Amino acid sequence: MTMHKILVVEDDDDLREGLARRLTASGYDVVLAADGLAAVSAAFTDRPDLVLLDIGLPGGSGVTVLRRYSNIATLILTPVVVLTGRDPIAIEGEVRKYDVAGFLTKPAENDELLGVIARALRGEPDPDAYANDGDRPPRRPISNVV
Repeated sequence: MTMHKILVVEDDDDLREGLARRLTASGYDVVLAADGLAAVSAAFTDRPDLVLLDIGLPGGSGVTVLRRYSNIATLILTPVVVLTGRDPIAIEGEVRKYDVAGFLTKPAENDELLGVIARALRGEPDPDAYANDGDRPPRRPISNVV
């Protein structure tokens, strides 16, 4: 497996560090950001292959980060997986227009986390990402993730 870089954007220190340990143990290179401003900056400087994005963030909500990413040519095709403690159906309308690659509800089980990330890196839609839209076109694959 090619080492992919994942930007983890989470304001809870313990959860952010726990996600970093889990992803590193699974062979990913991990970059961390604790707020919306750092998420935009890290995406520019570190060029992640995927962003794992909390919605409730200081310094700009996850939706604000998605809006900023959608206006940056080098980030438009970077898959984003939303990580939230909120009901995914409740935020679906807010994030749908940004074509997020998946939703994870906190706390995410390791198999679910790794499965959604692997599908997103392959450009496959998450079958659970959109409750009302099972026929979305697949995203462009980043690489051949097994």
